[in-house]
Amino acid sequence: MADVWPTELRVKNAGRDLAIAFDDGTSYELSAEMLRVMSPSAEVQGHSPAERRTVGGKREVAIVAAQAVGNYAVKLAFDDGHQTGIYTWDYLAELGRDRDAKWAAYLEELAAKGLTRERAGEALATADHGCGGGGCGCH
Repeated sequence: MADVWPTELRVKNAGRDLAIAFDDGTSYELSAEMLRVMSPSAEVQGHSPAERRTVGGKREVAIVAAQAVGNYAVKLAFDDGHQTGIYTWDYLAELGRDRDAKWAAYLEELAAKGLTRERAGEALATADHGCGGGGCGCH
């Protein structure tokens, strides 16, 4: 059973944010990007800590659907096709409470793995990286 219970759950800003308020008086606004890259799904978390994936390229992702799962969670669907994450109320409260630390750790993981928040090709296509405008496939 959840330690906290939602009193409001709202998708905002054209799917870019999820606002959630709890019965203990706390409320959070979580970005779709954060929810997507920290999805509790096996696709992201794996079946053990060693299998956990660092997901990049989701800066512009949006939530396209939110569906209640029993009385303990919400299933979010994203415009990149990901729809297997079931976010319990406790997990959403944890993400909100620890948002800054979790986000900083995520950004460090991205950097350490040479990943970015941009979709593949976006950063290269706008940067002058000396490819001559063609052969690399980024234009």
